[in-house]
Amino acid sequence: MVRVKLTPVEDEYTKNPDIRPEDIRKLREWLETQPHLPGQYITDLDLVLAYHSCECSAEVSKQVLDLHYTLRTLFTSFCHNRVLDQRLRTTLDTVLVQPLSTPSVHGYRTFYCRLTNPEARYFIFSDVIKLFLMIFDLCQYEEGIWPGFVLMIDMDQATLGHIAKLDVMTIRQVLYFLQECMLVRLKEVHFLNAPSFMDKLMMLLKPFMKKELLDILRIHQRDSSTLKAFVDKDSLPKEAGGQFESVSKLKEEQFHRIEDNLDLFTEESKKRVDEALRPGKKTTIEDIFGIQGSFKKLDID
Repeated sequence: MVRVKLTPVEDEYTKNPDIRPEDIRKLREWLETQPHLPGQYITDLDLVLAYHSCECSAEVSKQVLDLHYTLRTLFTSFCHNRVLDQRLRTTLDTVLVQPLSTPSVHGYRTFYCRLTNPEARYFIFSDVIKLFLMIFDLCQYEEGIWPGFVLMIDMDQATLGHIAKLDVMTIRQVLYFLQECMLVRLKEVHFLNAPSFMDKLMMLLKPFMKKELLDILRIHQRDSSTLKAFVDKDSLPKEAGGQFESVSKLKEEQFHRIEDNLDLFTEESKKRVDEALRPGKKTTIEDIFGIQGSFKKLDID
């Protein structure tokens, strides 16, 4: 069993003296005035994570908390049905989403992601995002606040076939969630082993990226030494030239980690917004993005 033990909120106050129980109590009082939010299921740890991610601003935390749970409700393709079904099993066999055991050079929590099956037909982007968020949630429940978060995407096995399967709506949703209301301080994003068609991927991503995200994004070419300023290469899996575990062993561990903690995802699924109870107008995806309908997949030449 790889059962996750939830981090006690008292430990977070000890780790982060800028966050006081009184701050979280006030957020809880505000939460009780918001009938559409799932206050009975939102824990004090959730509130601490939000407060820290918002640089300890109570007013910003309120806005982010509302948007965070609103988007987890609306973005059904990767926030609903968090169960170990055949689609998730296929995704677990297709990609690796791995928190590294060694912090980054600047002391941040680092997540390493790569394809483990080069066949594009098994790659479903929304399912990959679902898996990423599930693993991310488990780590936050277990570890609490991180001083910063680093995302590494290894393009070693990526092909144009994978790029062609990136649908614009999912890109837009995940980048909006990442930039606007993910309960973490995002410090760096790295693309490793950039392929010759990296410009085509950036063409898809850039329209939905703020300057702040572009400023922390780094693209590393194959056999480049530029990564060492950010991450110790030894911390990577063996297949990426590091000294960490092999990809196959890490995949197996992640499968069992998900399997052994399905009850946590059942509990998390209760943290959803009831738009019928929202004061004023209901919020829809169209309200958030100012569009009607959905995008089709782009053709990549």
